[in-house]
Amino acid sequence: MIRITKIFTLLFLIGLFSAFVPQDSPNAKVLGKWKTIDDETKVAKSIIEIYEVNGKVHGKISELLDGVSQDETCKECKGKRAGKKLVGMEIMYGLEKDGDNEWEDGKIYDPNNGKEYSCEIKLVSADKLEVRGYIGFSFVGRSQNWYRVK
Repeated sequence: MIRITKIFTLLFLIGLFSAFVPQDSPNAKVLGKWKTIDDETKVAKSIIEIYEVNGKVHGKISELLDGVSQDETCKECKGKRAGKKLVGMEIMYGLEKDGDNEWEDGKIYDPNNGKEYSCEIKLVSADKLEVRGYIGFSFVGRSQNWYRVK
């Protein structure tokens, strides 16, 4: 009888402690570093770090590629981004999870033209992310594929 009591006590304690183990965020699959590719030249352009703030997905430029100086500033940016360094600049923000592999209702900023667009992203595979920027309706926009940096 004492042995059964010990087993139940042990199982209870395991269950109790497992409640305090941190669980993966619903956004965990998309978090990390992603390589962007220039639409025209097909050359890798930058590394974007996707992270979570208060349950929403955000992204910032963490590295510029193809020989571009890490001190490069934004020439087309307006407002609070005008003249700021591109590395470290938050360009994607406020995305909320919608389904298993999709996030929507966010914004994306294009430092090349200084414009902000509505944004949604879709995890196509573990290593491929489809990023769509648009004005008004999603079907009127442009998509890019980003690739996970390993």
